[in-house]
Amino acid sequence: MEVYLIRHTTPKIEKGICYGQSDIPLADLFNTESEKLLHYLPKDIDVVYSSPLSRCHQLAELIKTKEPMVIPDKRLLELNFGDWEMKKWDAIEQQDLNKWMQDFVTVKMPNGESFIELNNRVNHFIIELVKKNYKKVAIVTHAGVIRSFIIAILEIPLKNAFKIPVDYSSVTKIDIGTDNCFNSLKILNKTYD
Repeated sequence: MEVYLIRHTTPKIEKGICYGQSDIPLADLFNTESEKLLHYLPKDIDVVYSSPLSRCHQLAELIKTKEPMVIPDKRLLELNFGDWEMKKWDAIEQQDLNKWMQDFVTVKMPNGESFIELNNRVNHFIIELVKKNYKKVAIVTHAGVIRSFIIAILEIPLKNAFKIPVDYSSVTKIDIGTDNCFNSLKILNKTYD
């Protein structure tokens, strides 16, 4: 099975704002970025999964092929930053931010989730996905989710997740063998200027 992990295009948000599960609009670059990344995807995708957030779903609608609709899945949502959502990073209580930065794997933001919780829901999605009989799958999602896929493939510690670069409108291809083992990982493109 070929799995194409696609990060949404550039969002329309001021730099320095903490966002995860907030539904924010896309920047005016959407048409340009989406047109370019579509060249990296095969035309015969069997199914398109998407985070329910509009910044992913809008792109997923351009990719859909055989299925009558895009399949939204809440497990593909970005990290829930809870009370920090839509706040400037420098406006977050420094002590709370430091605590989270020292152990983002297990520490939750107030009313949010930890990275291990995100990783667990992504792993449940992966377990279900590999049982399907698809040949080519597109998943339009967020950087945290894509990092969780890559962590599963490379078997690296969760604490190294944020060392994995995942650009806006990037495509990462994963090959899953008939034995449901990950056979390869390939970054197909980078963000477009």
